[in-house]
Amino acid sequence: MEKLTQQEEEAMLAIWQVGPGFIKEFMDAMPEPKAPYTTVASTVKNLERKGFLKGERYANAIRYSAKVKETDYKKRFMSGFVNDYFQSSYKELVAFFAKDKKISAAELKEIIDLIEKPEDK
Repeated sequence: MEKLTQQEEEAMLAIWQVGPGFIKEFMDAMPEPKAPYTTVASTVKNLERKGFLKGERYANAIRYSAKVKETDYKKRFMSGFVNDYFQSSYKELVAFFAKDKKISAAELKEIIDLIEKPEDK
């Protein structure tokens, strides 16, 4: 699975949010400022070509749906990110955010609870 561009990721986030749908529906779910319709259509076509989407023709329109689950993409992306920037250490990742005061002690306790009791969450 290849890494998506920022534009492709924005489109996929909208597609995962909307579910199967048409380009106009995906555009409505995208944040401002919205790209032009033709740009989104081109991005969606690229995502289909890359295997992230499948298209199904309805009269003269195409309904797209995700072939890749959001959680699968996030797992793959985060693994690569941690490998590239934190020497494959999730501990280093958390320590980075803790040192930069981007994560609180309460949030760290929540993470510890998730690790210790994953079935409860």
